Amino acid sequence: MQKLSEIIGHPLQIFLLAQDEELAAFLQSLWPSDQIRWTVFSDGQTALEQAFNEPPDMVIAEQFLPGLNGIDVLRMLKDENVYRQICAILAVKGEDLPNLQTADLRVDELIILPTTANTLLIRVELALRRTLTTLDANPLTRLPGNTSIINTIQRLLSSGTHFAMAHADMDNFKPYNDKYGFSRGDEMLLMTARLILNTVNAQQSEPAFVGHIGGDDFVFILPPDVMEKACKRIVSDFDAIAPSFYDPEDRARGSILSYDRQGHALNFPIMSISIAVTPNIDARYTHYAQISHVAGQLKKLAKATPGSTYVIDRRD
Repeated sequence: MQKLSEIIGHPLQIFLLAQDEELAAFLQSLWPSDQIRWTVFSDGQTALEQAFNEPPDMVIAEQFLPGLNGIDVLRMLKDENVYRQICAILAVKGEDLPNLQTADLRVDELIILPTTANTLLIRVELALRRTLTTLDANPLTRLPGNTSIINTIQRLLSSGTHFAMAHADMDNFKPYNDKYGFSRGDEMLLMTARLILNTVNAQQSEPAFVGHIGGDDFVFILPPDVMEKACKRIVSDFDAIAPSFYDPEDRARGSILSYDRQGHALNFPIMSISIAVTPNIDARYTHYAQISHVAGQLKKLAKATPGSTYVIDRRD
């Protein structure tokens, strides 16, 4: 099982709210001290006050506590925008389940007591993974965000896997967004995300991954031998679909009147897509920063070419 500290990148800070001393000791015994830093509370009010001042990564709470019970503590944390990212786990005794009001719950996982060590280990890890994935996902496309992108690429680099990373960037998206508005801009982003995702999935190859860096920037990963085929398909389909997102008169003219970043009125062509592909074969790269740097150089080259295009680093 992967270490919790590796999932989150540092020793996990967990607030444990428990009257049951045996349960508290049992939970603390399951992980090495270098993975988790525990702070144990016997009452909910004290834990809530400290959580607001020093937010932990996770709160595990028994249902019944003096003063504020565990359900109320977790609900009050999750109802605050600043603290809703905290992973919340509620521990409930089996005999109390029939009376549990699920409408009041703001939790990421439920632990039913008594339980086993393996069950606890798995549930805590899964809850943490779900929380991190939800936080990392792009709110529009729901594709994995920067943290997942970096972790995926670094994992492939560390394992010595042969793969190719593609950085896709939509050309002239900002002028489109400025003229037609955010709603239509979002539709264009969703179309591009679906196009890339469907194309990658159609290759039926591993490794395969699609992520959304943000804005009009996407990353996808495929084996080197199928990457060019996927790029050709994305470029072709994008050019076929993109004009349909423009008003008829703009589509007929092949451009729109909008403004550049300096505020100058200019004619901008129909959107295109530029893709920079960086293969990693025979451990050419060992760190994400290296492959990201090369991808940035290739993307400049791709965007310097008018229209939709892809550039593959074919250097030895």
